Amino acid sequence: MFEIRLAQGALEDLRRVRAHERARIFDEIERCLGEQPQEASRNRKELTALVPPWEHASPVWELRVDDYRVFYDVDAPARLVVVRAVRRKGRSTTKEIV
Repeated sequence: MFEIRLAQGALEDLRRVRAHERARIFDEIERCLGEQPQEASRNRKELTALVPPWEHASPVWELRVDDYRVFYDVDAPARLVVVRAVRRKGRSTTKEIV
């Protein structure tokens, strides 16, 4: 089991999200990132070419939750996932929302 931490930037992002959407995002973070956060899936992928403006450990991963994207990195030896940002995607590209 991985410990999941939210960076200050992610907490600020989530404050701007409506309560029911925020609950859905939290549920998906726990469900998808607690066990195998570095396993690619339909809703989860590694962003090898992305260099985000926030502090991170490479590589950065993206979890898709409806119209939102959860950006995180993983410290596998420490069994730690750090959620760095949560952004609404809309019609923008990933690079535009970062």
